[in-house]
Amino acid sequence: MSADVLELVHRWAGAEAANDPEALDGLLADGFVGVGPLGFVLTREQWLLRFGNGLVNRSVAVEEPQVHEHGPAAVVVGVDAQETSFGGTDNSGRFRLTLTAVRQGDGWRVASVHLGPLTARP
Repeated sequence: MSADVLELVHRWAGAEAANDPEALDGLLADGFVGVGPLGFVLTREQWLLRFGNGLVNRSVAVEEPQVHEHGPAAVVVGVDAQETSFGGTDNSGRFRLTLTAVRQGDGWRVASVHLGPLTARP
């Protein structure tokens, strides 16, 4: 199961890097919720519309993914390393990623993504 979840995570990162809402549409679960690095909360539809509203990803990679399985759900914790701009302003960085995957229909789907600040330990 972990390999299937990791494959989903890499497909998600690839669709994000390609700025491809159509590919993301096939990966996101019904009821998906996304939390951005500044704390904003987006519905599934709003997440898919980001690319038409000024978001441009130049690269997105998930580093150090750790899969924690919980029956028909899995939580993936890792680092989202991205080169990104929004409305022409650079928002690139490294963020803590928590991605929840669920079994839905014929396979795994992304139920939620939460990006937060990544800081060094005190």
